[in-house]
Amino acid sequence: MVFPILDILLALVEKICVIVVIAYLITRTKYFREILDKKFTLKNRAILILIFGAVSIFGTYSGIEVFGAIANVRDLAPMIAGLIGGPVIGLGAGLIGGIHRYFLEGFTCVPCSLATVLAGLFGGSLYLLRKGKFIGVLGAVLFAALMESFHMTLTLLLARPYSEAVMVVEEVSIPMIFSNSLGMFIFAFIISNLIKERETAEERDKYFDELERKRYELKMAHDIQQSFLPDAIPLLKGFELAALNLPAKEVGGDFYDFIPISEDKIGVTIADVSGKGVPAALFMALSRTIVRANATRSPDVVGVIQDANRLITADAKSGMFVTLFYAILDLREKTLTYVNAGHNPPVMFKGKTGELIMLRAKGIALGAMEDIELEERKILLKGGDMVVFYTDGVTEAEDEKERQFGEERLFKTIKENHNLSANDMIEKIKEAVLSFCGKQPQFDDITLMVLKAE
Repeated sequence: MVFPILDILLALVEKICVIVVIAYLITRTKYFREILDKKFTLKNRAILILIFGAVSIFGTYSGIEVFGAIANVRDLAPMIAGLIGGPVIGLGAGLIGGIHRYFLEGFTCVPCSLATVLAGLFGGSLYLLRKGKFIGVLGAVLFAALMESFHMTLTLLLARPYSEAVMVVEEVSIPMIFSNSLGMFIFAFIISNLIKERETAEERDKYFDELERKRYELKMAHDIQQSFLPDAIPLLKGFELAALNLPAKEVGGDFYDFIPISEDKIGVTIADVSGKGVPAALFMALSRTIVRANATRSPDVVGVIQDANRLITADAKSGMFVTLFYAILDLREKTLTYVNAGHNPPVMFKGKTGELIMLRAKGIALGAMEDIELEERKILLKGGDMVVFYTDGVTEAEDEKERQFGEERLFKTIKENHNLSANDMIEKIKEAVLSFCGKQPQFDDITLMVLKAE
Protein backbone atom coordinates (compact mmCIF):
# COMPACT_ATOMS: atom_id res chain seq x y z
CA MET A 1 0.00 0.00 0.00
CA VAL A 2 1.40 3.37 -0.99
CA PHE A 3 1.00 6.12 1.58
CA PRO A 4 0.64 9.64 0.23
CA ILE A 5 3.42 11.83 1.58
CA LEU A 6 0.91 14.35 2.91
CA ASP A 7 -0.94 11.72 4.95
CA ILE A 8 2.31 10.54 6.51
CA LEU A 9 3.30 14.12 7.27
CA LEU A 10 -0.01 14.95 8.94
CA ALA A 11 0.12 11.75 10.99
CA LEU A 12 3.64 12.53 12.22
CA VAL A 13 2.76 16.15 13.03
CA GLU A 14 -0.10 14.80 15.15
CA LYS A 15 2.39 12.69 17.12
CA ILE A 16 4.65 15.71 17.45
CA CYS A 17 1.88 17.54 19.34
CA VAL A 18 1.91 14.81 21.99
CA ILE A 19 5.69 14.96 22.23
CA VAL A 20 5.52 18.76 22.61
CA VAL A 21 3.27 18.40 25.65
CA ILE A 22 5.71 15.88 27.09
CA ALA A 23 8.58 18.22 26.26
CA TYR A 24 6.96 21.10 28.10
CA LEU A 25 6.42 18.94 31.18
CA ILE A 26 10.04 17.78 31.05
CA THR A 27 11.35 21.35 30.97
CA ARG A 28 9.44 22.14 34.17
CA THR A 29 11.13 19.40 36.20
CA LYS A 30 13.89 20.26 38.65
CA TYR A 31 16.17 17.72 36.98
CA PHE A 32 15.93 19.51 33.65
CA ARG A 33 16.64 22.84 35.35
CA GLU A 34 19.67 21.35 37.10
CA ILE A 35 21.02 20.23 33.73
CA LEU A 36 20.48 23.72 32.27
CA ASP A 37 22.45 25.09 35.23
CA LYS A 38 25.17 22.51 34.45
CA LYS A 39 24.73 20.96 37.89
CA PHE A 40 25.25 17.39 36.70
CA THR A 41 24.72 14.50 39.08
CA LEU A 42 24.43 10.78 38.51
CA LYS A 43 20.77 10.99 39.51
CA ASN A 44 19.64 13.79 37.18
CA ARG A 45 21.59 12.32 34.26
CA ALA A 46 20.05 8.90 34.77
CA ILE A 47 16.54 10.34 35.09
CA LEU A 48 16.83 12.43 31.92
CA ILE A 49 18.34 9.51 30.00
CA LEU A 50 15.35 7.38 30.99
CA ILE A 51 12.83 10.14 30.20
CA PHE A 52 14.27 10.98 26.77
CA GLY A 53 14.80 7.30 26.06
CA ALA A 54 11.10 6.68 26.81
CA VAL A 55 10.09 9.59 24.54
CA SER A 56 12.27 8.08 21.79
CA ILE A 57 10.47 4.75 22.19
CA PHE A 58 7.15 6.59 22.03
CA GLY A 59 8.37 8.14 18.78
CA THR A 60 8.79 4.63 17.38
CA TYR A 61 5.42 3.29 18.55
CA SER A 62 3.63 6.37 17.28
CA GLY A 63 5.23 5.95 13.85
CA ILE A 64 3.60 4.76 10.61
CA GLU A 65 4.68 1.59 8.84
CA VAL A 66 5.70 2.18 5.24
CA PHE A 67 6.92 -0.76 3.16
CA GLY A 68 8.10 -2.65 6.22
CA ALA A 69 9.84 0.45 7.65
CA ILE A 70 8.55 2.94 10.22
CA ALA A 71 8.19 6.65 9.50
CA ASN A 72 8.73 8.19 12.94
CA VAL A 73 10.06 10.94 15.17
CA ARG A 74 12.21 8.62 17.27
CA ASP A 75 15.44 10.58 16.73
CA LEU A 76 13.97 13.80 18.12
CA ALA A 77 14.35 12.95 21.83
CA PRO A 78 18.02 11.81 21.64
CA MET A 79 18.90 14.91 19.58
CA ILE A 80 17.36 17.19 22.20
CA ALA A 81 18.91 15.21 25.04
CA GLY A 82 22.35 15.69 23.50
CA LEU A 83 21.88 19.38 22.77
CA ILE A 84 20.87 20.27 26.33
CA GLY A 85 22.64 17.57 28.37
CA GLY A 86 25.79 16.69 26.50
CA PRO A 87 27.07 13.41 25.04
CA VAL A 88 26.35 11.23 28.09
CA ILE A 89 22.63 12.03 28.23
CA GLY A 90 22.32 12.18 24.42
CA LEU A 91 24.06 8.85 23.90
CA GLY A 92 22.15 7.24 26.77
CA ALA A 93 18.77 8.28 25.35
CA GLY A 94 19.91 7.28 21.84
CA LEU A 95 20.94 3.81 23.01
CA ILE A 96 17.57 3.22 24.66
CA GLY A 97 15.63 4.31 21.57
CA GLY A 98 18.08 2.63 19.18
CA ILE A 99 18.23 -0.76 20.93
CA HIS A 100 14.46 -0.81 21.23
CA ARG A 101 14.15 -0.13 17.50
CA TYR A 102 16.71 -2.83 16.67
CA PHE A 103 14.68 -5.55 18.39
CA LEU A 104 11.56 -4.58 16.47
CA GLU A 105 13.47 -5.92 13.47
CA GLY A 106 12.61 -5.12 9.85
CA PHE A 107 15.02 -4.60 6.98
CA THR A 108 15.77 -1.01 8.13
CA CYS A 109 16.41 -1.88 11.79
CA VAL A 110 20.20 -1.47 11.57
CA PRO A 111 20.36 1.99 9.89
CA CYS A 112 17.41 3.27 11.95
CA SER A 113 18.90 2.05 15.24
CA LEU A 114 22.31 3.42 14.35
CA ALA A 115 20.80 6.79 13.33
CA THR A 116 19.02 7.11 16.68
CA VAL A 117 22.20 6.40 18.62
CA LEU A 118 24.19 8.82 16.49
CA ALA A 119 21.49 11.48 16.85
CA GLY A 120 22.14 11.61 20.60
CA LEU A 121 25.90 11.42 20.15
CA PHE A 122 26.02 14.18 17.53
CA GLY A 123 23.74 16.37 19.67
CA GLY A 124 26.11 15.86 22.60
CA SER A 125 29.10 16.73 20.39
CA LEU A 126 27.46 20.03 19.46
CA TYR A 127 26.93 20.65 23.18
CA LEU A 128 30.67 20.22 23.75
CA LEU A 129 31.58 22.37 20.77
CA ARG A 130 29.32 25.12 22.10
CA LYS A 131 30.81 24.68 25.61
CA GLY A 132 27.42 23.92 27.08
CA LYS A 133 25.63 26.86 25.48
CA PHE A 134 22.34 25.97 23.79
CA ILE A 135 22.62 26.13 20.01
CA GLY A 136 19.49 28.24 19.59
CA VAL A 137 16.24 27.64 17.69
CA LEU A 138 17.63 28.04 14.18
CA GLY A 139 20.72 25.94 14.88
CA ALA A 140 18.64 23.20 16.49
CA VAL A 141 16.21 23.05 13.54
CA LEU A 142 19.08 22.90 11.04
CA PHE A 143 20.70 20.11 13.06
CA ALA A 144 17.45 18.12 13.07
CA ALA A 145 17.03 18.51 9.30
CA LEU A 146 20.62 17.43 8.65
CA MET A 147 20.37 14.54 11.09
CA GLU A 148 17.25 13.16 9.41
CA SER A 149 18.88 13.59 6.00
CA PHE A 150 21.80 11.56 7.37
CA HIS A 151 19.28 8.99 8.63
CA MET A 152 17.93 8.64 5.09
CA THR A 153 21.49 8.29 3.76
CA LEU A 154 22.24 5.50 6.24
CA THR A 155 19.07 3.72 5.15
CA LEU A 156 20.20 3.81 1.50
CA LEU A 157 23.69 2.63 2.47
CA LEU A 158 22.82 -0.18 4.88
CA ALA A 159 19.27 -1.37 4.21
CA ARG A 160 18.74 -4.28 1.85
CA PRO A 161 17.18 -4.95 -0.56
CA TYR A 162 18.29 -1.61 -1.97
CA SER A 163 15.19 -1.17 -4.16
CA GLU A 164 12.93 -1.30 -1.13
CA ALA A 165 15.21 1.07 0.75
CA VAL A 166 14.85 3.57 -2.09
CA MET A 167 11.06 3.23 -1.99
CA VAL A 168 11.01 3.82 1.77
CA VAL A 169 13.26 6.88 1.53
CA GLU A 170 11.17 8.36 -1.27
CA GLU A 171 8.01 8.00 0.85
CA VAL A 172 9.23 8.99 4.32
CA SER A 173 12.20 11.35 3.81
CA ILE A 174 10.20 14.57 3.44
CA PRO A 175 7.66 13.79 6.22
CA MET A 176 10.40 12.69 8.65
CA ILE A 177 12.73 15.60 7.93
CA PHE A 178 9.87 18.08 8.23
CA SER A 179 8.22 16.56 11.31
CA ASN A 180 11.47 16.13 13.23
CA SER A 181 12.49 19.67 12.30
CA LEU A 182 9.08 20.95 13.38
CA GLY A 183 9.31 19.06 16.66
CA MET A 184 12.82 20.39 17.21
CA PHE A 185 11.63 23.93 16.45
CA ILE A 186 8.91 23.72 19.10
CA PHE A 187 11.15 22.08 21.68
CA ALA A 188 14.03 24.50 20.99
CA PHE A 189 11.60 27.41 21.25
CA ILE A 190 10.43 26.17 24.65
CA ILE A 191 14.03 25.72 25.83
CA SER A 192 15.11 29.14 24.55
CA ASN A 193 12.18 30.79 26.34
CA LEU A 194 13.03 28.90 29.50
CA ILE A 195 16.66 30.03 29.27
CA LYS A 196 15.51 33.64 28.74
CA GLU A 197 13.13 33.35 31.69
CA ARG A 198 15.95 32.13 33.88
CA GLU A 199 18.31 34.84 32.65
CA THR A 200 15.63 37.46 33.28
CA ALA A 201 14.99 36.05 36.74
CA GLU A 202 18.73 36.05 37.45
CA GLU A 203 19.06 39.66 36.28
CA ARG A 204 16.03 40.60 38.38
CA ASP A 205 17.54 38.90 41.43
CA LYS A 206 20.84 40.69 40.84
CA TYR A 207 18.97 43.97 40.50
CA PHE A 208 17.09 43.44 43.76
CA ASP A 209 20.29 42.31 45.51
CA GLU A 210 22.03 45.46 44.29
CA LEU A 211 19.02 47.54 45.35
CA GLU A 212 19.08 45.95 48.78
CA ARG A 213 22.83 46.51 49.02
CA LYS A 214 22.33 50.15 48.04
CA ARG A 215 19.60 50.56 50.65
CA TYR A 216 21.85 49.05 53.28
CA GLU A 217 24.70 51.31 52.20
CA LEU A 218 22.47 54.39 52.39
CA LYS A 219 21.19 53.36 55.82
CA MET A 220 24.76 52.83 56.97
CA ALA A 221 25.79 56.22 55.57
CA HIS A 222 22.80 57.86 57.27
CA ASP A 223 23.61 56.17 60.58
CA ILE A 224 27.26 57.21 60.35
CA GLN A 225 26.32 60.77 59.55
CA GLN A 226 23.72 61.06 62.30
CA SER A 227 25.99 59.42 64.90
CA PHE A 228 28.57 62.19 64.43
CA LEU A 229 26.16 65.08 64.79
CA PRO A 230 25.85 66.66 68.26
CA ASP A 231 23.29 64.98 70.53
CA ALA A 232 22.18 68.31 71.99
CA ILE A 233 22.42 72.00 71.28
CA PRO A 234 24.48 73.81 73.97
CA LEU A 235 22.84 76.57 75.99
CA LEU A 236 24.81 79.78 75.55
CA LYS A 237 24.53 82.83 77.79
CA GLY A 238 23.38 85.77 75.68
CA PHE A 239 22.81 83.72 72.52
CA GLU A 240 20.33 81.38 70.93
CA LEU A 241 21.70 78.46 68.92
CA ALA A 242 19.79 75.99 66.75
CA ALA A 243 20.73 73.47 64.05
CA LEU A 244 19.11 71.09 61.57
CA ASN A 245 20.34 68.32 59.30
CA LEU A 246 17.81 66.97 56.79
CA PRO A 247 19.53 64.13 54.93
CA ALA A 248 18.64 63.41 51.31
CA LYS A 249 17.76 59.91 50.07
CA GLU A 250 21.28 59.65 48.69
CA VAL A 251 23.10 60.66 51.83
CA GLY A 252 25.90 63.18 51.51
CA GLY A 253 28.50 64.31 54.01
CA ASP A 254 27.11 67.47 55.61
CA PHE A 255 27.86 68.04 59.28
CA TYR A 256 27.84 70.70 61.94
CA ASP A 257 29.49 70.70 65.34
CA PHE A 258 29.83 72.65 68.59
CA ILE A 259 33.28 72.40 70.19
CA PRO A 260 33.98 73.61 73.76
CA ILE A 261 37.19 75.70 73.73
CA SER A 262 37.12 77.33 77.16
CA GLU A 263 34.59 78.48 79.72
CA ASP A 264 33.57 81.50 77.65
CA LYS A 265 34.47 80.30 74.14
CA ILE A 266 32.87 77.71 71.88
CA GLY A 267 33.80 76.61 68.39
CA VAL A 268 31.04 76.26 65.79
CA THR A 269 31.52 74.64 62.42
CA ILE A 270 29.46 73.65 59.41
CA ALA A 271 30.85 71.58 56.53
CA ASP A 272 29.98 69.74 53.34
CA VAL A 273 31.95 66.72 52.09
CA SER A 274 32.09 66.07 48.36
CA GLY A 275 30.41 62.87 47.13
CA LYS A 276 27.54 60.73 48.35
CA GLY A 277 26.86 57.53 50.25
CA VAL A 278 29.16 55.62 52.60
CA PRO A 279 32.44 57.13 51.26
CA ALA A 280 31.16 60.66 51.93
CA ALA A 281 29.86 59.67 55.37
CA LEU A 282 33.19 58.09 56.31
CA PHE A 283 35.13 61.11 55.06
CA MET A 284 32.76 63.34 56.99
CA ALA A 285 33.47 61.32 60.15
CA LEU A 286 37.21 61.64 59.57
CA SER A 287 37.03 65.40 58.92
CA ARG A 288 34.80 66.10 61.88
CA THR A 289 37.04 64.10 64.24
CA ILE A 290 40.23 65.81 63.06
CA VAL A 291 38.75 69.31 63.26
CA ARG A 292 37.31 68.66 66.72
CA ALA A 293 40.57 67.19 68.03
CA ASN A 294 42.57 70.18 66.77
CA ALA A 295 40.04 72.77 67.94
CA THR A 296 39.99 71.58 71.55
CA ARG A 297 43.74 72.19 71.79
CA SER A 298 43.97 75.68 70.31
CA PRO A 299 42.01 78.96 70.15
CA ASP A 300 43.75 79.88 66.87
CA VAL A 301 41.11 79.46 64.12
CA VAL A 302 43.61 79.62 61.26
CA GLY A 303 46.09 77.21 62.87
CA VAL A 304 43.36 74.73 63.78
CA ILE A 305 42.03 74.46 60.23
CA GLN A 306 45.47 74.48 58.57
CA ASP A 307 46.60 71.60 60.80
CA ALA A 308 43.34 69.79 60.16
CA ASN A 309 43.81 70.26 56.41
CA ARG A 310 47.25 68.64 56.49
CA LEU A 311 45.89 65.57 58.25
CA ILE A 312 42.81 65.38 56.00
CA THR A 313 44.93 65.76 52.85
CA ALA A 314 47.17 62.90 53.97
CA ASP A 315 44.11 60.61 54.13
CA ALA A 316 42.23 62.02 51.11
CA LYS A 317 43.33 59.16 48.81
CA SER A 318 40.05 59.10 46.91
CA GLY A 319 40.23 62.72 45.76
CA MET A 320 37.47 63.79 48.13
CA PHE A 321 37.48 67.19 49.82
CA VAL A 322 35.42 69.12 52.34
CA THR A 323 34.28 72.76 52.38
CA LEU A 324 34.13 74.11 55.91
CA PHE A 325 33.30 77.25 57.87
CA TYR A 326 34.84 77.38 61.35
CA ALA A 327 34.37 80.09 63.96
CA ILE A 328 35.00 80.68 67.62
CA LEU A 329 32.24 82.47 69.49
CA ASP A 330 33.47 84.56 72.44
CA LEU A 331 30.52 84.72 74.83
CA ARG A 332 32.07 87.46 76.97
CA GLU A 333 33.25 89.73 74.17
CA LYS A 334 30.29 88.78 71.89
CA THR A 335 32.57 88.33 68.92
CA LEU A 336 32.77 85.70 66.19
CA THR A 337 36.25 84.97 64.84
CA TYR A 338 36.15 82.82 61.73
CA VAL A 339 37.83 81.28 58.67
CA ASN A 340 36.13 80.00 55.55
CA ALA A 341 37.63 77.00 53.71
CA GLY A 342 35.71 77.28 50.45
CA HIS A 343 32.27 76.99 52.08
CA ASN A 344 29.07 78.91 51.33
CA PRO A 345 29.54 82.16 53.30
CA PRO A 346 27.06 82.43 56.19
CA VAL A 347 24.62 85.34 56.18
CA MET A 348 24.56 87.86 59.04
CA PHE A 349 21.42 89.93 59.61
CA LYS A 350 22.12 93.18 61.43
CA GLY A 351 19.31 93.70 63.93
CA LYS A 352 19.53 97.49 64.07
CA THR A 353 19.95 98.28 60.36
CA GLY A 354 18.30 95.28 58.66
CA GLU A 355 21.44 94.92 56.57
CA LEU A 356 22.59 91.50 55.31
CA ILE A 357 26.32 90.79 55.41
CA MET A 358 28.03 87.79 53.83
CA LEU A 359 30.76 86.37 56.07
CA ARG A 360 33.34 85.93 53.34
CA ALA A 361 36.99 85.10 53.85
CA LYS A 362 39.71 83.82 51.53
CA GLY A 363 40.35 80.08 51.63
CA ILE A 364 39.95 76.81 49.71
CA ALA A 365 38.44 73.43 50.54
CA LEU A 366 40.24 71.06 52.89
CA GLY A 367 41.88 68.04 51.26
CA ALA A 368 42.55 69.82 47.97
CA MET A 369 46.22 70.58 48.76
CA GLU A 370 48.56 70.14 51.70
CA ASP A 371 49.33 73.79 52.46
CA ILE A 372 46.55 76.34 52.28
CA GLU A 373 46.24 80.03 53.08
CA LEU A 374 43.26 81.10 55.19
CA GLU A 375 42.06 84.58 56.03
CA GLU A 376 40.95 85.22 59.61
CA ARG A 377 38.13 87.69 60.22
CA LYS A 378 36.21 88.90 63.26
CA ILE A 379 32.74 90.41 63.70
CA LEU A 380 30.93 91.91 66.68
CA LEU A 381 27.47 90.53 67.47
CA LYS A 382 24.91 92.90 68.99
CA GLY A 383 21.39 92.28 70.26
CA GLY A 384 19.07 91.16 67.43
CA ASP A 385 21.94 90.17 65.14
CA MET A 386 21.49 86.77 63.55
CA VAL A 387 23.95 84.55 61.65
CA VAL A 388 22.55 81.83 59.36
CA PHE A 389 25.01 79.07 58.41
CA TYR A 390 23.99 76.70 55.60
CA THR A 391 25.23 74.17 53.05
CA ASP A 392 24.58 74.22 49.30
CA GLY A 393 21.72 71.77 49.79
CA VAL A 394 19.67 74.84 50.76
CA THR A 395 20.48 77.23 47.92
CA GLU A 396 20.80 74.52 45.24
CA ALA A 397 17.53 72.78 46.06
CA GLU A 398 15.51 72.51 42.82
CA ASP A 399 11.82 72.62 41.96
CA GLU A 400 10.09 70.55 39.28
CA LYS A 401 11.27 73.02 36.60
CA GLU A 402 14.88 72.57 37.76
CA ARG A 403 15.04 76.12 39.12
CA GLN A 404 17.22 76.55 42.21
CA PHE A 405 16.03 78.00 45.50
CA GLY A 406 19.00 80.35 45.38
CA GLU A 407 20.47 82.93 47.69
CA GLU A 408 17.85 85.61 46.95
CA ARG A 409 14.99 83.47 48.32
CA LEU A 410 17.12 82.59 51.33
CA PHE A 411 17.88 86.27 52.01
CA LYS A 412 14.22 87.19 51.64
CA THR A 413 13.18 84.48 54.11
CA ILE A 414 15.75 85.72 56.64
CA LYS A 415 14.69 89.36 56.32
CA GLU A 416 10.99 88.57 56.62
CA ASN A 417 11.45 86.42 59.72
CA HIS A 418 14.40 88.04 61.56
CA ASN A 419 12.29 88.60 64.66
CA LEU A 420 11.84 84.84 65.17
CA SER A 421 13.91 82.72 67.51
CA ALA A 422 16.82 80.68 66.17
CA ASN A 423 14.71 77.49 66.19
CA ASP A 424 11.79 79.14 64.45
CA MET A 425 14.05 80.69 61.83
CA ILE A 426 15.38 77.24 60.94
CA GLU A 427 11.82 75.94 60.61
CA LYS A 428 10.86 78.87 58.37
CA ILE A 429 13.83 78.29 56.06
CA LYS A 430 13.14 74.56 55.92
CA GLU A 431 9.48 75.19 55.09
CA ALA A 432 10.41 77.70 52.41
CA VAL A 433 12.86 75.28 50.74
CA LEU A 434 10.53 72.26 50.85
CA SER A 435 7.57 74.33 49.65
CA PHE A 436 9.64 75.64 46.76
CA CYS A 437 10.78 72.14 45.75
CA GLY A 438 7.25 70.73 45.81
CA LYS A 439 7.24 67.09 44.70
CA GLN A 440 10.80 67.23 43.41
CA PRO A 441 12.94 64.69 45.35
CA GLN A 442 15.59 66.10 47.66
CA PHE A 443 18.95 65.29 46.04
CA ASP A 444 21.29 66.84 48.62
CA ASP A 445 21.44 67.21 52.38
CA ILE A 446 19.90 70.34 53.84
CA THR A 447 21.97 71.55 56.79
CA LEU A 448 21.30 74.75 58.70
CA MET A 449 22.64 76.43 61.82
CA VAL A 450 21.39 79.72 63.29
CA LEU A 451 23.11 81.84 65.92
CA LYS A 452 21.17 84.81 67.35
CA ALA A 453 22.43 87.41 69.80
CA GLU A 454 19.91 88.33 72.51
